[in-house]
Amino acid sequence: MSQFFQIHPDNPQNRLIKQAAEILRSGGLAIIPTDCAYALACHLEDKRALERVKQIRQLSDKHNFTLMCRDLAEIGTYAKVDNTAYRLLKAHTPGAFTFILDGTREVPRRLMHPKRRTIGIRVPANPIIQDLLAELGEPIMTTSLIMPGDDMPLSDPYEIRQMLEHAVDLVIDGGYCGIEATTVVDMTGDTYAITRQGVGQMDELD
Repeated sequence: MSQFFQIHPDNPQNRLIKQAAEILRSGGLAIIPTDCAYALACHLEDKRALERVKQIRQLSDKHNFTLMCRDLAEIGTYAKVDNTAYRLLKAHTPGAFTFILDGTREVPRRLMHPKRRTIGIRVPANPIIQDLLAELGEPIMTTSLIMPGDDMPLSDPYEIRQMLEHAVDLVIDGGYCGIEATTVVDMTGDTYAITRQGVGQMDELD
C-alpha cells in the first residue's frame, strides 16, 4: 500500500520532501502534482519503475517520456540546446511547457523516442516539484497520469489514492492541479512548432 503525503502547495514541508526524494531514489514509483495535472514519476535510471509506469498506463515503447529538470543548466546536460533554443527556453521556463529536444548521451535510451532519439523536457513552476528536484539533485522521469481509455488526467488526489494505492509507492497530495495539459513545443527541426496547445501561451510561434 502506498504512502500518502499531504504537502502544502506553496510552502512544502521539508521533512516530507526529503522522504519523497528517498522513495524515488530507492526505486519507488510516485504520483506527483505538477503545473497542470498529476503525473507518474520515478528515478531517471530505474528500469523496473519505468516498466511499472508503462503497465499502469499501458504504454508502448514509442511513448515520449518527459524529464522534469530544475533549470536551464540541467536541461543542457540532457538535451542539445543551441543559442536560439536557449533564448526561447529562458523566456518560458519555469512554466507549463514541454519542449521536445534532441537528447544527449546522458539520457537513458529507453526514455527517448526509439527512432528520433528525442526527449521531452519540462521545468515546472510547482513549488513541491521544485523542492523535490532540488533535494534529488537530478531530473525526474514523468508522464501524465492518464489512465487507459481516459482522455483527461486524474485530478483528485483522494480518488488517485483509492484507485492506485496498491500500484504505486507514494501519492503526493498537492491540492487540485487542474486537468489541462502542458503546451508541447517541438524544437528538433529547423523551425519550431507547437504540436499541442495546452496551458502555456507562446506568442513567438502563434
